[in-house]
Amino acid sequence: MKKVVKFGGSSLASARQFKKAGDIIRGDRARRYVVPSAPGKRNDKDEKVTDLLYQCYDAASSGASYKKILDKIRKRYEEIIDGLDLNLNLDAEFNRIEENFLHKAGRDYAASRGEYLNGILMAAYLGYTFVDAAEVIFFDAGGVFDSEATNRELGERLEHIERAVIPGFYGSMPDGSIKTFSRGGSDVTGSIVARAIHADMYENWTDVSGFLVADPRIVKDPEVIETITYRELRELAYMGASVLHEDAIFPVRKEGIPINIRNTNKPEEKGTLIVESTCRKPRYTITGIAGKKGFCSINIEKAMMNSEVGFGRKVLQVFENYGISFEHMPSGIDTMTIFVHQSEFEEYEQSVIAGIHRAVEPDFVEMESDLALIAVVGRGMKATRGTAGRIFSALAHARVNVKMIDQGSSELNIIIGVKNADFEPAIKAIYDIFVTSEL
Repeated sequence: MKKVVKFGGSSLASARQFKKAGDIIRGDRARRYVVPSAPGKRNDKDEKVTDLLYQCYDAASSGASYKKILDKIRKRYEEIIDGLDLNLNLDAEFNRIEENFLHKAGRDYAASRGEYLNGILMAAYLGYTFVDAAEVIFFDAGGVFDSEATNRELGERLEHIERAVIPGFYGSMPDGSIKTFSRGGSDVTGSIVARAIHADMYENWTDVSGFLVADPRIVKDPEVIETITYRELRELAYMGASVLHEDAIFPVRKEGIPINIRNTNKPEEKGTLIVESTCRKPRYTITGIAGKKGFCSINIEKAMMNSEVGFGRKVLQVFENYGISFEHMPSGIDTMTIFVHQSEFEEYEQSVIAGIHRAVEPDFVEMESDLALIAVVGRGMKATRGTAGRIFSALAHARVNVKMIDQGSSELNIIIGVKNADFEPAIKAIYDIFVTSEL
């Protein structure tokens, strides 16, 4: 049995949190490969080490005063070392970091040092082998992650190491320079390691007890999702539900490796299991609800639109010309509506409208702003009659006007468009009808 365990920044923010992580790792002999993040916030007023590293690098590379920030970062690590009673000195590492900052090694290099130093610290604490991610995780010359080269090198390297710590978030370019994943990329590193060693499980330890059915800032104490498929997770993550970096799914999905989201502060709880497929019946009709505000719609009307070959392509070409991607595109016989991010669209709105008129000569074009999109996701919806009816009934009861509804052919999700002002009431209403009423 082989497990990869990744710990987030809040799980490694202090010596006290480090000890919790250590107890979890030592509590299961299968937890052989550890991926740490940089130290996160210890409290609401605290700063993440990654943010401090960015500040320090920007100051040092521009010739401004940076010593106080660097000392602040050094102190964070020294407090953890002292709290764990480790015989470890990071002076040489900090001297090298300072020198590279002054020589403008790059912001990616700066950001990666939080994970790098925490990896050294974690390896010393556990007695595991430290493997620098820059030596085993690769990006091509264009900065795109090279999955196959990484998988080969990482697999060969770890094959001969029984227990190892591999820092998250970064790798290296062909010229040896450091390249990071997007923020939260330690999740991706954990997934890459799990694939390379053919892990039985990838445990992702964070500060929540799994994936929640709805945003806890909107719904009070929402239920935890026990099991969710990769496809369901992708749908929810795309709509803003963020416990796991959405790119972390792809490496393990290739190998069929399940991901377990767990809470470092409540290790006794099972958390959420993310799987390729499952015959386990979902606890509720829906798996989760997520959404985003800040959209606008462009409604195009033209008689006999449906018989005009290439109509949709011509319209979308106009958006492409201005670098605007669309989110959803429900259509009727003589109508076509395109939902886009309002912030991306506003600057080009008149040019796009003019382009649509030139491209397809519509009868009428109308825009509506300040819209929100809500995704109701669940594998259980396919086998349950009246799901859409229950959604509409709940929203009507909450006096929410539905602006759009779009259901994918997989019957895995239903997308609902509402006004921004109705966003929170709509999510509460949907949660109540599918979860609270089914408890």
